[in-house]
Amino acid sequence: MEELITINILIADRTYRVKVATKDEEVVRKTLKMINDKILEFKTQFAGKDMQDYLAMVILWYATQNQASPDGGVSDTILDTLGKMELQLDKALENN
Repeated sequence: MEELITINILIADRTYRVKVATKDEEVVRKTLKMINDKILEFKTQFAGKDMQDYLAMVILWYATQNQASPDGGVSDTILDTLGKMELQLDKALENN
């Protein structure tokens, strides 16, 4: 069984505790940096009501940038990743 470690991540000014495989920690942290950099970029370029607007823009950008299947559709891996992200965000929002 793969060892999981708990890390604190910051997305859009909110901190979350998540468990990741040790081998995936670096990729997760690089992805978080990219997400937060994009949020900052969108905040400076576009008017938005709140952070949810910017998160929606980043999700749309991320999904369209990472279309990996040759037929132009979104790959199963990306759909799975986005689904997991959505579940984590839903759980975090329910706790607030």
